[in-house]
Amino acid sequence: MAAAEATSEIRKQALLVFDSEEEVSVSLAKYTAELSEKFVREKGAFTAVLSGGTLIETLRKLTEPPYLESVDWAKWHIFWVDERVVPKDHKDSNYKLAFDGFLSKVAIPSNQVYAINDTLSAEGAAEDYETVLKHLVNAGLLPLSSVTGYPVFDLMLLGMGPDGHIASLFPGHPLLNEREKWVTFIKDSPKPPPERITFTLPVIKSSAYVAMVVTGAGEVHAVSKALGSEKRSSDLLPVEMASLEDGEFTWFTDKAAVSMLKDKASM
Repeated sequence: MAAAEATSEIRKQALLVFDSEEEVSVSLAKYTAELSEKFVREKGAFTAVLSGGTLIETLRKLTEPPYLESVDWAKWHIFWVDERVVPKDHKDSNYKLAFDGFLSKVAIPSNQVYAINDTLSAEGAAEDYETVLKHLVNAGLLPLSSVTGYPVFDLMLLGMGPDGHIASLFPGHPLLNEREKWVTFIKDSPKPPPERITFTLPVIKSSAYVAMVVTGAGEVHAVSKALGSEKRSSDLLPVEMASLEDGEFTWFTDKAAVSMLKDKASM
């Protein structure tokens, strides 16, 4: 497996560049399985947060040997960093995407898969999801960060849009400034469907580990801005605002995704 790596202690980020999406998928499965083993050993559970888009396809190696048998799936708890406010069987549902491509192929108990209540409005679904998270904090599954006071998820598996958005946090949108809520809602998403719920930025920034998975040339301009050497704090993309408070952030990319990045060690 060929990968180039650059790290920065200040931003606590690592950049991994692989020759192909296939190699990204292989490495991401190994990385995720190793974190699962670490957290199950340390605390008896593993909390993983999924996003939509191409991420689920890139997770495909986890559903194959050796991980299909070796991972302790019974200890996994699955969440979504954002979700479209549509029925769970709708083509736009992140739950459906994850179920079809990942969850239906591994043995995670259904009561440990935390989908949104799709019978509620966007506002109601966001409030309900935050209530679920607070219950899990009280139950001892989710710790609160001693640094931020927000819940700490073991691993967030995230993707990024061509505009640099993460979750349903879009460039220039007021939701980027939300500091009180853990989960909020949007009714005017610039990307359809318009109604969604999303984790807020402080929750993402409180993660123990984040894997930012970007493959192909579709996000090449956003990758160049996020990881390039020229920084302007006045117009940061959402992905640039997601540096972790006390965690480890790793970019999993292929050569196509970083093709505009002149200085791959500039992080």
